[in-house]
Formats: sequence, C-alpha cells, structure tokens
Amino acid sequence: MSSQRMLDRIRHDKRIWAHRVLTKHDQNPFFRVMKSVNAPVVDVEDRSVIMLGSNNYLGLADHPLVRAGAAAALDKYGATVTGSRLLNGTISLHTELEEALADWHGTEQALVFTTGYQANLGGISALCGVGDTIIVDSAAHASIYDACRLSRATIRAFRHNRVDLLEEKLSRSTGVVMVVVDGLYSMHGDLAPLDEIAAVCEKYDAALFVDEAHSVAVMGAKRTGAAELFGIEDDIDARMGCLSKGLGSSGGFVAGSKDIVDAMRVHARTFLFTTAGVPAALGAALASVQLMQTEEGAERATRTLANARYLHDGLVAAGVDVHAPSPLPDGTDMVSPIVPVNVRDDLRTVNTWRKLWDAGIFASAAMFPAVARDGALLRLCVQPDHTTTQLDYVVEKMGLFLGENSPTPDSAPAEVGAALAAPASV
Repeated sequence: MSSQRMLDRIRHDKRIWAHRVLTKHDQNPFFRVMKSVNAPVVDVEDRSVIMLGSNNYLGLADHPLVRAGAAAALDKYGATVTGSRLLNGTISLHTELEEALADWHGTEQALVFTTGYQANLGGISALCGVGDTIIVDSAAHASIYDACRLSRATIRAFRHNRVDLLEEKLSRSTGVVMVVVDGLYSMHGDLAPLDEIAAVCEKYDAALFVDEAHSVAVMGAKRTGAAELFGIEDDIDARMGCLSKGLGSSGGFVAGSKDIVDAMRVHARTFLFTTAGVPAALGAALASVQLMQTEEGAERATRTLANARYLHDGLVAAGVDVHAPSPLPDGTDMVSPIVPVNVRDDLRTVNTWRKLWDAGIFASAAMFPAVARDGALLRLCVQPDHTTTQLDYVVEKMGLFLGENSPTPDSAPAEVGAALAAPASV
C-alpha cells in the first residue's frame, strides 16, 4: 500500500482495534459464520444454536413456496440481470412485484430497490434537496441518516418518539419539510406513535416518510406494517419496506402515489446507478408477498407475535430488564418480534453474549454506535416456529446471566476490557 498516512490512521482506529482484540480472544459477537438455513435452530461455525439473532420474523426464508419462487426465477432469467433498472435491468418480475406491492399496500405504485438500505438512501434523497428540511427521529436507522446527508437538505433531529419535540421543530420550519421515522425501531423494538406523528405532519403541511422495514408482513390486518396497525396508512406519503426481513427474500421497496414513485424513478441514485436485484430474490419476494395475503400468512404473523409476548413476559418474570411493550391507540399494547434486553455496559454485553453462545443460544449484541454509549443491549428476535421449550430455555439462561439476583459475569481478558472501554470514533 502506497499511503503510509492511511495505514497509520487505520492502525490507530479504536473500533478496528476493538474488533481485532475481540476476534483474537473469541469474544466477538459479530461476523459469525452461518452454515445452515435460517431457522429456529441454525448451525453456526462449530455448534448448533437456538437462533434469536435473525430478522426472519415470519420464518419465510426457507418456506417451500418461497424457495419455489426463487428457483423458477433462476431457471427463467438466470443468475443476474447484469444492469441497472434504467438500462437492461428491468425484467417482468420487477413489474409484477411492484404491482403486487402497490395492490397490497393500497397505493398507486411501488418501486423495488436492490436493498432496503438503498431504498431509504435513494428514496429520501430523491424527494428532498438543498433548501429543504428533513426532521428525523433520533433513533432512526443509519440508512435514514445517510440518506438525509446525501440529500443535502437541512437535517433536524428530535428526541426518540417525542411528538411534542417534533411539533416544536415543525413549527420553526419553512419551505418543503419531510418527517422521517421508523414504524418499528430495529434496536429497541418499539413502535412510533404514528397516529400522533401523522396528525402534526398534516397540521404543518409536512410530508411523512415511514420506514416499515421491520414491521411489514408482521403488523396490521393485511400485514402491511405499523402504519396500517395505527390506521393512518392513507396519511403517509411514502412507506418504505424491506423484502429481506419478514418477507424472507432480499431487497427493498417504497410504496406511494404515482408522483412520489416517479420522483424516485428519475432521481434516486441508488435506483438508477446500481445493478438490479438478482432474479431469484425477486421470485422469492413475489411468492412471499402473495403468501402473506393468505390465511397461512395471517397465522404466521399471529404466532410470531404470540412468541414475542411469551418471551417478553418470561424474561420479566425472571427479573431481566427488558423494554416495555408499545402502547396502541385502542388502549392495548404490543410486543414486537424484537425483544431487547437492556445490559447498558459494553463489557457485560460481550461477556453475556459469550455465555449465551456457550449455552447454545445466538443473540445479537448492540453497542455504540448502533445504540447510545450507555445503551448496550442484547437483541432477541423470535420466529413463528420457535417452540415454548426453546423459549423457556432462553428465559432460564437469560435469568441466570442477567436476572436481578444473577452473579457478576465472569471477567473477560484484560485486553478485551481495555478495547471496549476505549473511546471509539463514529
């Protein structure tokens, strides 16, 4: 490598150092290698584990109909389209999938992107630009913040789910304004108060863009997401969703009016200047969308939410610190498929992750900058086919390691503690 200055910067990067130290001591929760299909039990490296770290919320990644959709697309169109949607990359599966998504969401049109990240990055930056204002929830996904930066609009953040602070920002904004929030937040598993947010957006003539990546296929009577659950889907300008989580495939989309979608079709750089998604992913996604509109789809969503409530309540009974359920407009509440366990300390999070790993449980660890510096947590995600026996085992181990009366976790090597304690640049 010719640049010594670049090498010096890399070698002194605290996050790179922490990654290398954790890997050296086999304490790294990240980049573990999966060796079998995404299911309630997965072979990961040298062991089989109960998988609670996956976004396969409906268990569709290995569903026979989804596999068949992928296989049929592969047979007909081959491995890849080799081009962008603008040029040779649009195939009939794209238009079929977009029509199915628009019909499912009750919108005029929908546009499919290669990934969910690109759907946010391209969609948001296509709708806003220099001189505009984007007001965003402080807990919004990284792709949303990156999209705001790409747009070159003025960015204003408000404290997570504080509608009063959102309104204060709106009252001081002029010109074209767009509010961007997640329907279901990926780290804390809580819902945005979308009914209240939509009301203040209407009051101040602000557009509303909702990221439904983690709620599509799981929530609402038609299972289109949190907006439908709150009954305000017609008050939202753009609804983004992922094909790679509840829908068990790969890709992303934005559903909205013809005007909104056409703006993205001609301005979204991540749509125009990247190779379109592979045919197998499109075929799988189309099969998933069709499946989620059947009785089986409804039953899978019901079982997932029931498993989430069962796990959450079990952890509470075991004295484990978990997030509270999200309130709904009808006075009830909901536990989403994401059940976060608050640990708050990075070193204890890594230690507990390793204990769970040794016990045959795969959880997702979240530390800064994915969460606040004092907000480290273990993120547990359920699938419809997790059994109560499996969930009871998880509750038992979590209670042992993180319950109110649990002993202090075993100490990690001193080098690991030093790496996690070092201030990390973002």
